[in-house]
Amino acid sequence: MKLLHIDSSIMGGNSVSRQLTQNAVEQWRANHPGTVVDYLDLAQDTPSHLSAESLGFRLPPQAESLTDGQRRENAVSEALVSQFLAADVIVVGAPLYNFSVPSQLKAWIDRIAQAGRTFTYTDKGPKGLAGGKTVIVAITRGGFYSNSEAGRAMEHQESYLQTVFGFLGITDVRFVRAEGVAMGDEKKAEALAGAAVETHAATQVAANQDRSTLAA
Repeated sequence: MKLLHIDSSIMGGNSVSRQLTQNAVEQWRANHPGTVVDYLDLAQDTPSHLSAESLGFRLPPQAESLTDGQRRENAVSEALVSQFLAADVIVVGAPLYNFSVPSQLKAWIDRIAQAGRTFTYTDKGPKGLAGGKTVIVAITRGGFYSNSEAGRAMEHQESYLQTVFGFLGITDVRFVRAEGVAMGDEKKAEALAGAAVETHAATQVAANQDRSTLAA
């Protein structure tokens, strides 16, 4: 089994989402001995945002019209989408930045969302090609958004990621949430305690599902 561990927080050692993803990976490995982990730190190794050159992955790599820049960007996109497709489990750290995900994480998503690789168009509409994976997303927020209609309307983090992974055909998407981490030590401690419970549940349920599949 292969697990892809992705962090996107720019806060380094002070990051709560990095703490949560590390906990999730450790618990997953405890449930699944022998899991091979590949690590991607998008804050340190950020793919460039989409441009005329980085859209080159939409064209055949051997196309004579490709520039040297497009070929270089093709190589980046190919490495990222291949890494994603090879993973059985993806653990993603996604802090809330200005009501959405970090731009570094968005840049990664733009590289793996490739027609013909992770989704396709049919006469009935788009169809995801990356099904069968488990995704665990560690969501962190300085304030509270999930406990009110107004807050839920303002966040475009969890809702966006649910849509993106669903579009790619992944139906097993689990969220671990830590809210209010910037509202004092007490609230942060409560958030981490709640996230620990959710992490245990997310990795345990997934483990049980995996054992059921093997038994079948």
